Amino acid sequence: MEEKARELSERLLNYSAEIVKLTIKIKKTSVGKQMANQLLRCGTSVGANYEEACGAESRADFIHKLQIVFKEVRESLYWLSLIQKTVMLANKDLSKIIDETRQISNILAKSIITAKKGK
Repeated sequence: MEEKARELSERLLNYSAEIVKLTIKIKKTSVGKQMANQLLRCGTSVGANYEEACGAESRADFIHKLQIVFKEVRESLYWLSLIQKTVMLANKDLSKIIDETRQISNILAKSIITAKKGK
């Protein structure tokens, strides 16, 4: 695995770990549990799907799997934003992970563009 890919893989693993820690803190109401579960599913699938992309069988397969990762990151951002708006968690707990989610989204968007260009 290329150095940049290894670094992103590690970053996504750390991201997933932060998502797990965050979901533990969400208010334990029935709505809070549902929202935490949704965030946990998409937020932890980011790294796992990226690992699948790294083992892709072709450029087209790689791009497709990277697009899945991108979609999961966008869904994570949605749930984080909703949790923030509904005050299920303190803003101080959310701002860093929301920023990291946006950064990862930007990295993936650029990676998809680069992969489509064949570089």
